[in-house]
Amino acid sequence: MDSYVILGLPQGAAPADIKRAYRRLAMRWHPDRNTHPEATERFKAIRGAYDALMLAEPVEAPDDGETEVEPEAEESVAKAADIRLNLEVSLQEAATGCRKTVAYTRGKACPTCEGSGEYGISRTRFCPACHGSGRVHDAKRVLVPCTDCGGRGFFSERICPDCAGSGRETASVSLEVTVPPGMLPGGELRVVGQGEPETEDLQAGDLYLTVVIRTHPLFQLRGRNLHFSMPVSALAMLAGGDIELPLLSGVLTHRLEAGKPKTQELRLAGKGYPGRGKIPAGDLVVELQPSFPRNLKAAQRKLLLQADASLMGNVAESFPEIDAWQQANALD
Repeated sequence: MDSYVILGLPQGAAPADIKRAYRRLAMRWHPDRNTHPEATERFKAIRGAYDALMLAEPVEAPDDGETEVEPEAEESVAKAADIRLNLEVSLQEAATGCRKTVAYTRGKACPTCEGSGEYGISRTRFCPACHGSGRVHDAKRVLVPCTDCGGRGFFSERICPDCAGSGRETASVSLEVTVPPGMLPGGELRVVGQGEPETEDLQAGDLYLTVVIRTHPLFQLRGRNLHFSMPVSALAMLAGGDIELPLLSGVLTHRLEAGKPKTQELRLAGKGYPGRGKIPAGDLVVELQPSFPRNLKAAQRKLLLQADASLMGNVAESFPEIDAWQQANALD
C-alpha cells in the first residue's frame, strides 16, 4: 500500500499507470532538476516504490497515446526521464526547414560513487519524524515505534559528498537537429535517446523539442495562411497595374484589375506558408490599402488635370455620379 501511496495511485493500479506515475514524479523530484532539500529522499522513495510494484506486477507496454517507431519494444523497458525544451526558429527557417544546434544539460552517473549515491564512511543522522527517540504518538496519544526509521531513531547513510546521494551530476550536451520544412508553432520533434541517460535498469529517455516561431515584422501566420497589409497607389487601383508582393522567399508580381480605389483583400491560393506531407500550402492574404498622392509638383498637377479634363470630356461614362448630379440640378 505504501508504494501505491508514494506514487499517488490506487491499490492494484495497472503497470501502465505505474510507469506513467513514476516517470512524472521522477522528472519532478530528480535532484538534478529539483533543488528542494528533500528532493533526493523523495526521488529515492519514488524509485523504491516503483521497483517494489514492478517486481510484483507483470511487465506490460503502457498505452500512453504517443506514436513510437516500435511502441512495444520501446515501452517494454522502463525509461529514464524525458527532457522537454523549446526550439526557437524564424518564420523563414520554419517554412523552408533548417538545422539548429541545441545546447542543454542532463544528468550523468556521478564518477565519485559511480551512480550509487553512496561513498566513503557511513554516517548517522537522526530521524526527523521522531527526533531520534524512535517513538511517536499515534492518534490516541499512545507512544508507538516510529515507522519512518523502524524504531531506531536514526538512519545510517553513506551519502556521496559530490552528488548529495543522488548518484547523478549534470553534463552539458550540444546536438545539431534537423527541423523539417512546414513545421507549425507548437509542433514537436522527438530525438530518441537524448533525454536523461540510461542506467542499469532504465532505458535512456528522449528529447522533445517544441517549435516556437519568432514574430515576423511583416507576416502573420494564421494556420498555414500568411497575412499582411500594404499600401497601394490609388491611381494603380484606378487604372489597373502591376504591384509587387513580398513572399517568404522572393517577390511575386501581381496585376490589379482596374476599379475603384478602396481597401480590399487579395487572396492568392497556395502562395502562403508551405504544406507538410499531405497538408497543402496555405494562401497569401493581403489587405490592399489605397494611398492617394500628396505634395504634388507643378508638372504632376498639370498631368493630373489633363487626365481629369480628358475624362470629363465623357463625363457620363467616366463619372456617372457627377453626370447624374448635373442632370438633376441643371440650370434653366
